[in-house]
Amino acid sequence: MMKIEVSALHVYPVKSLPGISLQSARLEPTGLAGDRQWMVVDDNGRFVSQRNTPAMALMGCELGDNQLVLHAPDHPPLALPLEPSTGQHAAISVWRDKWQALDAGDDAARWISGAIGQGRALRLVRADAARPRTQSQPDRYGPHTTTHFADGAPYLVAGADSLDRLNDSLSGQAGGAVDMRRFRPNIVVTGLPAFEEHATGRLQGPGYDLELRYPCQRCVITTIDPDTAIADPAREPFRTLATLNPMPGNPRAPAFGENAILVSGAGATIRVGDMLTALPRKT
Repeated sequence: MMKIEVSALHVYPVKSLPGISLQSARLEPTGLAGDRQWMVVDDNGRFVSQRNTPAMALMGCELGDNQLVLHAPDHPPLALPLEPSTGQHAAISVWRDKWQALDAGDDAARWISGAIGQGRALRLVRADAARPRTQSQPDRYGPHTTTHFADGAPYLVAGADSLDRLNDSLSGQAGGAVDMRRFRPNIVVTGLPAFEEHATGRLQGPGYDLELRYPCQRCVITTIDPDTAIADPAREPFRTLATLNPMPGNPRAPAFGENAILVSGAGATIRVGDMLTALPRKT
């Protein structure tokens, strides 16, 4: 039997900003506690990401003492309460999903516009627990699955062995190896053979059960160096990954990691070092 272990946990408090590595996290139906509860939007309420604003890679965030603290080069930190007492609702969208979020206020808007706006008026919004985001893909992730500001499913699971296989293929190329930050997973596991997560149906840990539902299609964010915010001119590792592990039915697009939902264990704690049992995907 394979020995599968949780080797890393990451939350991304603000969508498309760098993540925070944790030793443990609470599992919720909407994802790891604290994950993607904030988001940057333009003046039309559309989400802003590294796809069109690579400078987001150079920002930072931290959680502590009931507040979110944002950092950006040449700007003082911005501290925001995790549970704002007031806030105007704003119409926002993530891909095809449209719903309401809480606006973080004018001070936050001025800060985020100055940090990464590049002449655009941007705003920061927070997920409203009273107005959950209903999934636009119920056939893929289940009719009762809700998320905050993740692109698709509440969880993204990635295999460390898959990254090793990719880096073996990148060996000798100008850009060299890449690290897991390019792929922004929530849960990283070791022990699954490379890309075997796509054939895995469930990962069961102590008191929780995750169901892996669909490969995660990758985009140009994978080409952005998280230390410089500069995209690789050869579009690596996107190009190599598309050859090595293409999306089902779309060979031009690469897959990396599996979108997942929580089947049971809401409120349980997942920890680095947890040993997992893998169940094959039903066909």
